[in-house]
Amino acid sequence: MGKLALAAKITHVPSMYLSELPGPRQGFRQAAIDGHLEISRRCRELGVDTIVVFDTHWLVNANYHVLCGPHFKGVYTSNELPHFISNMEYEFPGNTELGLILADTCNQFNVETMAHHATTLGPEYGTLVPMRYMNQDQHFKVTSVSALCTSHFLADSARLGWAMRKAVEDHYDGTVAFLASGSLSHRFAQNGQAPDFATKVWSPFLETLDERVVKMWENAEWEEFCGMLPEYASKGHGEGFMHDTAMLLGALGWSKYDGKADVVTPYFGSSGTGQINAIFPVTPQDGSSIPPAQAANPSAVVSTSRL
Repeated sequence: MGKLALAAKITHVPSMYLSELPGPRQGFRQAAIDGHLEISRRCRELGVDTIVVFDTHWLVNANYHVLCGPHFKGVYTSNELPHFISNMEYEFPGNTELGLILADTCNQFNVETMAHHATTLGPEYGTLVPMRYMNQDQHFKVTSVSALCTSHFLADSARLGWAMRKAVEDHYDGTVAFLASGSLSHRFAQNGQAPDFATKVWSPFLETLDERVVKMWENAEWEEFCGMLPEYASKGHGEGFMHDTAMLLGALGWSKYDGKADVVTPYFGSSGTGQINAIFPVTPQDGSSIPPAQAANPSAVVSTSRL
């Protein structure tokens, strides 16, 4: 019935918003903004009606959650970085129908998921920042999925992504994009040193690790990457333990995925963290690509609760 037309790993650095404002940082995140505009252009070209964001700023301690209210509007200030995002207005339509379908299908595949449509809960900035640039005209409906998961297995997040693609293809009459909104390495600069790391990665180790991972994505080394993802997420300080990335790759076929990443904003440093905008071509997958409920390698199902 439906179609997953586009998948991408995207940045949501709050300095993108700061980059709009008059001051010494004005314009310095234009490449990241341009990457979002390009992703939006491709979504429109593909006929996408709804963007589903795997949001690493939505922290949850139990279950997976889908925010699918009919409409979102408000003024947002980041409690984490209020000096970067303050009084930012937002508005876009939601997609209750799709959110309910996503949650129902995940539950059918034993990934416990709850949909929230009659709620005062608002989206986090992992969704709000990208939508500011991709969806300023409210062209797309938007649904958010919790991806800062404190007590969850990466294998379950991969399975959730796979189930959500099944939900779109089997039960939704429309065209959807999945966006994994989060960084690669996410080691912030130490307090007091942030200005010195405004455009840098925290350490040569993390920068080298991230750059090797990007090459793996461009070379379609997915079996190797999926095998190392839990350790990379831990030792590389992956944002949200990289549950967003696991969700995205689950939707694409996990270790059997065969697409090559198309980098639309080259890797860059921001406040110590490693960032990118990269589109992952959606390729056909069959039932054999479903991520395992439990992996043979114990390290592949490491919980984030120890972080």
